[in-house]
Amino acid sequence: MRLTFREEDGARLGTLLWEFGPGWRMISSAVLGGGIGPRAWVLNAQVVAGYSRMDPAGHLASLAPPGEGVGMMTAASVSRRVVASDGGVRVVATVGLRVPTWAAAPEGVPDPELAPMLGRPPVGTINIVAALPVAMTDAALVNAVMTMTEAKTQALVETGFAGTGTASDAVCVAVREEGPEELFAGPRSTWGARLARAVHQAVREGAETWRANDTE
Repeated sequence: MRLTFREEDGARLGTLLWEFGPGWRMISSAVLGGGIGPRAWVLNAQVVAGYSRMDPAGHLASLAPPGEGVGMMTAASVSRRVVASDGGVRVVATVGLRVPTWAAAPEGVPDPELAPMLGRPPVGTINIVAALPVAMTDAALVNAVMTMTEAKTQALVETGFAGTGTASDAVCVAVREEGPEELFAGPRSTWGARLARAVHQAVREGAETWRANDTE
């Protein structure tokens, strides 16, 4: 994982890059390289608050290395990333909680802090990347995303934030392409339990750090 900085929109912004190389398959909700397929890198780029560009995928691609990969963006400081490990699972989270949001909100009642962002590309504020040293079926990868989201929400509730996340969180799970495929990744499966604990630890630490600083 490499942290670099760039000057953009009058601000000094960080970029995190993981170069996995060949032999990895990923599932992601990211705007660049989302979906399921072979991927060689993951980029998490910090952008300014109130980001208004209409080409987020192209913007991320201009910051990324060549080849197929996953690109996320966030208004949170990526230099405050949190790393957690459990039984061979490695997780990195960047946590920003300026506008925590409940997933099920009343229709027609937009959060006033989100209103200026309506009609613009969303800026993810809790981005989570996880790497597991095993292969998984497509169904298990979807299961892993569910497990990550549940563990994230558990951490936020435990730290007292009124929300299940933010309106534009993004996740990425990287697994090996070769080897016996795991069929399950729920929180009570072997690898799902490890993933849940690592995500919970990373997001909880990130949320506590956010509360202590609360500057973004």
